[in-house]
Amino acid sequence: MENRLKRLPDAELEIMLVIWRNGQLVSSSYILDQLRDKRKWSLPSLMTVLARLIDKGFLYCEKEGRYNRYCSAVSESEYKESEGKSTLIKLFGNSVQDMVMSLYNGKAINKTDLSELRELIDKVEKEET
Repeated sequence: MENRLKRLPDAELEIMLVIWRNGQLVSSSYILDQLRDKRKWSLPSLMTVLARLIDKGFLYCEKEGRYNRYCSAVSESEYKESEGKSTLIKLFGNSVQDMVMSLYNGKAINKTDLSELRELIDKVEKEET
């Protein structure tokens, strides 16, 4: 990916996750409803954050009568690839081994996860040959 995407603050990321999960145009009221257990936002607060996401190039806004509908301008996989690469470089000096050991030592992953990772590596290596 040529242009690295900007990292989203948690609140903006939560909105994007709602939109990515839905996979189609969504209204601001739908987003508010989906986030009601996480955020106690008023509609004007949400609209401010949505405007920010549009300005950053993460969302499109389509007018539908009196209402706005929002859809993703950046795919979830695109964002994950950008953030994953950035995190690997910034925090782990581009060392996958250091990242995996940090996750393992911090108990974020376990031996089962390591086995699954090993299987994935074997699969990818097979596909490349």
